[in-house]
Amino acid sequence: MLDRRFSIAPMLDWTDRFCRYFLRQISKRALLYTEMVTTSALLYGDQARLLKFDPMEHPVALQIGGSDPVQLSRAARLGQQWGYDEINLNLGCPSERVQSGRFGACLMSEPDLVADCIKAMVDSVTIPVTVKQRIGIDHLDSYQLLRDFVGRLSLAGSRTFIVHARKAWLQGLSPKENREIPPLSYATVYRLKRDFPELEIIINGGITSIEACEEHLALVDGVMIGREAYHNPWLLAQVDARLFGEETPVPTRDQVIAQLLPFVELELAAGVPLNRITRHILGLFHGQPGARAWRRYLSNHSYKSDADSDVIVKALRLVML
Repeated sequence: MLDRRFSIAPMLDWTDRFCRYFLRQISKRALLYTEMVTTSALLYGDQARLLKFDPMEHPVALQIGGSDPVQLSRAARLGQQWGYDEINLNLGCPSERVQSGRFGACLMSEPDLVADCIKAMVDSVTIPVTVKQRIGIDHLDSYQLLRDFVGRLSLAGSRTFIVHARKAWLQGLSPKENREIPPLSYATVYRLKRDFPELEIIINGGITSIEACEEHLALVDGVMIGREAYHNPWLLAQVDARLFGEETPVPTRDQVIAQLLPFVELELAAGVPLNRITRHILGLFHGQPGARAWRRYLSNHSYKSDADSDVIVKALRLVML
């Protein structure tokens, strides 16, 4: 059983395996999600590049985008074969590119199709198949429609619903605007939990502190945080103790870097450019003295063709001065 009290949202171009490995050094208990991967990319692309991850990342979930039940079942099987702990179906992304591929938030207008997709995936794997969705789209935003949608998918076999507490406008707003302009309605997600006490309901959207997580956890089963955790990753340092009751000492920031360096060395030896890793650690000293020097040094030196782990060590020395 996965403990989903706290998770990091799937974020395109951000939550790649380098980001996830780094975040795992700060929290051992947070559930991590991959970037969304489309079924066509998984089935016909470079599977090793898309699915490779380090065992230390566990627990880690694979998010898939698609709308064809057969392809989704095959993709789900691949995810299980590669060792992921959960398969998540993206029903929340509102971008036009995603809509053109007929997946993401636009599928909330097709509950029967989505139910077929969920059933096909559930029948193909033994790990959980979960959903990440909005509270509504466009003018399809009544609570009755939301409740019927969740009920339909639960009958198809999904028991966990990660609900972004905003509706999405599929036309007229960019993905960024869809994360900010539609008003948050946490009460709607709380109501879902009351109406479906047997389901696992995870709340997402606009949550930026551990205190807020604790408040939400009194009313729902879990909390998912996205961009705040990316820009201010030290937020995760409080997660294991305050949300999971762990008594393990929290590492310091320099200890996190010390734990990261052997991984960096291995990836550099495999031909990975340093800046593919360091771009994810820029926020480690967010709000701390020396944060600007840390970011500047990494940004100015990591892109060089001969950049190695010593760049990170030197940046850390600047912060420690």
